Amino acid sequence: MLMGAPEQAPQPAVPMKPPMLLWVFLTFVVTTLVVGGGGYYFWSQSREGAGPVDVGGGLNKAPDEPGSVEVAPKTQDGEVAKFNDVNDFKDWLKKAGTEESGYGYYGSPMMLRSDMMVEEGIGLAPAPTAVSKAEGQVGAAPGGATAEPSRFSETNVQVAGIDEPDIVKTDGKEIFYSPEQRYWWGWERPMPMPMIESDSVEGISVEENTKIMPPKPQPPNGVRAIKAFPPADLKLDSQIDRFGNLLLSDKTLLVQTYEGLFGYDVSDPAKPAEKWKMTLENSNEITAARLYKDKVYLVTRASINDFSPCPVVPFKAGDASISIPCERIYHPVVPTPTDVTYSVIKVDAASGQVEQTVSFVGSWNSSAIYMSEKNLYVTNVYRGDMIAFFVGFLKANTDLAPSSTVARLEKLSSYDISAQAKEVELMQILQSWQASLSQDDQLKLENEMTNRMDSYLKEHMRDMEKTGVVRIAIDSLSVTGNGAVPGHLLNQFSLDEYASYLRLATTSGGRGSFGWQFGINTGSESVNDVYTLDADMNLAGSAKDMGKGERIYSVRFIQDKGYVVTFKETDPLYVLDLSDGRNPQIKGELKIPGYSSYLHPINKDKILGIGKENNQVKVSLFDVADPANPTEKAKYALDEYWSDILNTHHAFLLDSSHEAFFLPGSKGGYVFLYSGDTLKLAKAVSDIQAKRAVYINDYLYILGDNKIVVLNEKDWEKVNQLEIAGYSGY
Repeated sequence: MLMGAPEQAPQPAVPMKPPMLLWVFLTFVVTTLVVGGGGYYFWSQSREGAGPVDVGGGLNKAPDEPGSVEVAPKTQDGEVAKFNDVNDFKDWLKKAGTEESGYGYYGSPMMLRSDMMVEEGIGLAPAPTAVSKAEGQVGAAPGGATAEPSRFSETNVQVAGIDEPDIVKTDGKEIFYSPEQRYWWGWERPMPMPMIESDSVEGISVEENTKIMPPKPQPPNGVRAIKAFPPADLKLDSQIDRFGNLLLSDKTLLVQTYEGLFGYDVSDPAKPAEKWKMTLENSNEITAARLYKDKVYLVTRASINDFSPCPVVPFKAGDASISIPCERIYHPVVPTPTDVTYSVIKVDAASGQVEQTVSFVGSWNSSAIYMSEKNLYVTNVYRGDMIAFFVGFLKANTDLAPSSTVARLEKLSSYDISAQAKEVELMQILQSWQASLSQDDQLKLENEMTNRMDSYLKEHMRDMEKTGVVRIAIDSLSVTGNGAVPGHLLNQFSLDEYASYLRLATTSGGRGSFGWQFGINTGSESVNDVYTLDADMNLAGSAKDMGKGERIYSVRFIQDKGYVVTFKETDPLYVLDLSDGRNPQIKGELKIPGYSSYLHPINKDKILGIGKENNQVKVSLFDVADPANPTEKAKYALDEYWSDILNTHHAFLLDSSHEAFFLPGSKGGYVFLYSGDTLKLAKAVSDIQAKRAVYINDYLYILGDNKIVVLNEKDWEKVNQLEIAGYSGY
């Protein structure tokens, strides 16, 4: 990704050497802010006066929590309000300015996500209820399967009951499969793996990732409707000539594409029919979607049109445009540079009817979306207060600057102007200070600044970037709270609700080299913390300093426990006690080689970790029964460099009924058994570009780009397969 660079400060009128103070200050501060921010965000951690709100619901819902209320407009720093009209929006933009300094996110080499498949008593997503069926009746498939399945798997999701888009959905009889669209240099040679929230995937250079060659699309893909049960009848029923992630609501299949969202009637899978469509407008893109109680919650974003910023029109439904008026767009009371408008649209899955909408301004980069049963959260990273940081530095080093310079900076901090305007004034003050010094004093100060700023920056790293969080009640689509914590999140699993607290795991610093324009490497230091916000979105507690110099690779919150994996050279697994939201504590730590980038609970005492060690995919079985003494009970190294699970939690499947789980690999698909403290590879299926797996009754369906293989889970023998490559019609 291309890094944005701050504008160079104007040179002073009097002849002098390059502005040393700016050089030193910008090297250690501005580039770090670019690392941390990439965009200002308006959601402040100042939350005085907010009313009681409900942060319950979802996986970790606590009983008897208060109801949601809409945030009342305030006039103090950190509060939000709605625009009155388009002129109000334009006036606000003039004061706020636009965000110009983007950054590349050096995140994990995967997008950690995982579902909460669960067993009784530990608060995870319940496994499908098994309904007893007599074997051998009419219509039975091999091994005793009947025409009516008693159980089937669902997509791995973060919160039980809230579905997420994926390339596979099943209702127990039909499998709807949308093989990922790929591009090829030729018909036989794939392009390098696309970038995944970082500038390079492990083992693939930035140059390889960004190499530009005319791509040739592979033969047409589309959504396959596959008759799956019983396995003996496995066949292709039909194909929808669209591709994208899927959601399934009763007999309506939703296809999310780069064009928009399309609803299909699949009551007759052999003849799917388009029911409704919502096409994206005005350069909007869908950043997230959730399905809950037959309602789809879409989150879109688009660049702000300075000449006509509102109303916001994210979609066109049929011949009508979906318009969000200025009066439904939230903004910070204190103008802050921004570049996009986010919109949340609630849609009835069956009819495509838009029921509610809301919008708010923010920044483009590093947004994570998390949804519980009652609230939807949108996060973004914003830069720290440069002026406050520098004033603090000079006050901590009183022998460096004259009191008059410090006073000017303090006065500047109080001005009611945009952050960009303040930065221009800051540069002028620093230039004036430098011009007052002799060359000998400048040289001395340069060395003092370099040494002291480095030390001060390490101590105040958490001041350099913060993650803002806006909470939206899904019943009314109203903003009900906002807050902030230091650092940046890995992904949606870095957030979680439980017992009226929102828990967030963050990394401060450690984003890589962003000081290239000054010839200096910055961002090598990092710290990792877990923070809790109370029902009013105020900071309640924290557990700090996990894996200093490392960054978070995976997070899992399970009721009153938290699990965080950091990595640089070893893989520390941290176990946190979150039973007291105001006093979270780090209870235990386990250091092992490699890293785990996916954590999945097996039961209340066992967690699977899937990651890499020595360039091989590794599976670890952790015992966390004693939080103070977590142990690795078993591990297995696959002869695989990559698994799609390192990219998305949707690729993982657990079947607790058979104490089994499935991993896709580049060479095939793998079925593991777990029992007690052991891991066993039960089945390896070769000659399949495995992507996903689902189970229906006691059959495991492994889906690849080229075919589907069905295994009997009682003996793991193959019972059927279906070639699907190149299918293009009925």
